[in-house]
Amino acid sequence: MDLRYGINPQNTRARIEPLPGTDLPLRLLNGQPSYVNLLDALNAWQLVSEAAALFGRHAAASFKHVSPAGAALAGPVDRATAEPYGLDPAAVGPLTSAYLRARDADPKSSYGDLVAVSHEVDLELADLLARVVSDGIVAPGYAPGVLDVLARKKNGRYLVLEAHPGCTPPAVETREVHGVRLVQDVDTAPLTAALLADVRVGALTPAAADDLLLGLAVLRRTQSNSVCYLRDGAALGIGAGQQSRVDCTRLAGAKTDTWWLRRHPAVRALDFRPEVRRQDRINWRIRYLEGDLTPDERTRFAAALRDGDVPDELGPDERARWAAELDGVAFVSDGCLPFRDNVDHARRHGVTAIAEPGGSLRSAEVEAACAEHGITLVHTGLRLFHH
Repeated sequence: MDLRYGINPQNTRARIEPLPGTDLPLRLLNGQPSYVNLLDALNAWQLVSEAAALFGRHAAASFKHVSPAGAALAGPVDRATAEPYGLDPAAVGPLTSAYLRARDADPKSSYGDLVAVSHEVDLELADLLARVVSDGIVAPGYAPGVLDVLARKKNGRYLVLEAHPGCTPPAVETREVHGVRLVQDVDTAPLTAALLADVRVGALTPAAADDLLLGLAVLRRTQSNSVCYLRDGAALGIGAGQQSRVDCTRLAGAKTDTWWLRRHPAVRALDFRPEVRRQDRINWRIRYLEGDLTPDERTRFAAALRDGDVPDELGPDERARWAAELDGVAFVSDGCLPFRDNVDHARRHGVTAIAEPGGSLRSAEVEAACAEHGITLVHTGLRLFHH
């Protein structure tokens, strides 16, 4: 399969080839992928197929630059998630609900995403994708009429890939960097409830166990260092690719706060002019919450609102009051927590259960911090670095 280009347009020659004795795990149905499109698709498909197999539910992911901006299982959709897309939250099907919940984790970053879903794409999801900014999709199949809908997107350039669910990759994977070939066994460690058996602090509820297990599946395909906040079968905030783990924790925590604050009545009451586009409305809500509008942004924000008046920002007291209502959040780390600061920051974002490999020099301090905050702590013994 020839690619448009490599990682950058100056990498003019690029293609993918099956390894000897294997088949390509993806089939191209529409468009022409780039190198990064394929990296996103291959990683995203592994995430959703593993999550769906673990839980027996539809799964979806929204990928950008080889990490998920969001990932979720099918489940309830609230009005804050559905209304930007003109949907009735009580009427969406399971596949659409999974993608809505995945995209809702970080809708600003999901702009122009690579979508992955675990089940055949139906017309309901195709209609939604036709109305959002997205670069492509990978799925195990497409219902009649769906390809016609998707192929019209982006002037016919929308990328549509069909995954081969039965394709088994080789047991060994290789990568070539600067004239050096790196070879390693493929990570096939199963993600099962047995990984959550070593509870070091507190007691693990079934709901928290499910979220922690989903978090492990998410981080297995997220650029390291990485952490993930989850609740009710959906990621709320994912921190990826940071050199400091506590920076991951703070970054993903800020995304989780934004997810929760987008449900605040003051944010829900923002009344935009009818001509303001969906993504602009999403971005303005987030900028309003971030609270550091530049003078130019303030002028443009006022012009986007029906009454032309930017409301007062949420004060620290109101933010703290609203944040205190978020609870029951799970937190997963792809590597061991080296210091208790990760726990202290995680608790600020409603975390009540943590899963991490354990085994750091300061694990005792991490356990003490969890006990202090009333957080359940699980040692999985499994590191999930991904690069």
